[in-house]
Amino acid sequence: MSNEYRHVLVAVDLTKDSHKVLERAMQIADRNEAKLSIMHTLEPLGFAYGGDIPMDLTSIQDQLDEHAKQRLAEIADGHVDRDNQHVVVGMPDTEIHRFAEEQDVDLIVVGSHGRHGFALLLGSTSTGVLHGAQCDVLAVRVGAKSEE
Repeated sequence: MSNEYRHVLVAVDLTKDSHKVLERAMQIADRNEAKLSIMHTLEPLGFAYGGDIPMDLTSIQDQLDEHAKQRLAEIADGHVDRDNQHVVVGMPDTEIHRFAEEQDVDLIVVGSHGRHGFALLLGSTSTGVLHGAQCDVLAVRVGAKSEE
């Protein structure tokens, strides 16, 4: 049963729960002597405004990107090499699937709030990741209910 997973990807939203999700992914990666990658997806700014913005958002997007990279480093440094820390722009489930396929990921670890039963989760990132993934997906329960 050793080395069941060779490359574990942990997808985080940069909230305080990200540490818990990363911790679970690290345990699995350690047990399997697997490579560990971490990623955060920034939705493109144009999406939020339907694309009808009379100004150039490039510099704002760059600032958001830089901030996300710093925040990801705060979470991941000491656990995940900088080369394996990724901030990408796009729709989270699409980008996570693309990264997983391109990088031969065999386990994706995501956080799931799971507060309102599975039916209401259908719009969430963790559910989107689950439905299109070509590999195993582990949803780590996070949020107020799970805090010991």
